[in-house]
Amino acid sequence: MPKMKSKSGAKKRFSFTGTGKLKRKHAYKSHILTKKSTKRKRNLTYFAIVDKTDAKAVRDMLQC
Repeated sequence: MPKMKSKSGAKKRFSFTGTGKLKRKHAYKSHILTKKSTKRKRNLTYFAIVDKTDAKAVRDMLQC
C-alpha cells in the first residue's frame, strides 16, 4: 500500500510551533488595503494559532 500524501495546499498554509501547535496566517491582507487602517493591517501581519476545534482536521490534511 502506498504512503498517504499530505494536502499540498495545507503544507503551504500551516506550520508547527516549537511546542507542536499549528500556526496560520491571517486573511484579508492581500488586496484592497487602502481602506483598511494601519493598525488593522499591522495586526493582520502576525501569525495566529489554529483553534483547537480545527486542529485535528488540519493535522489530518498534513498527515502527521
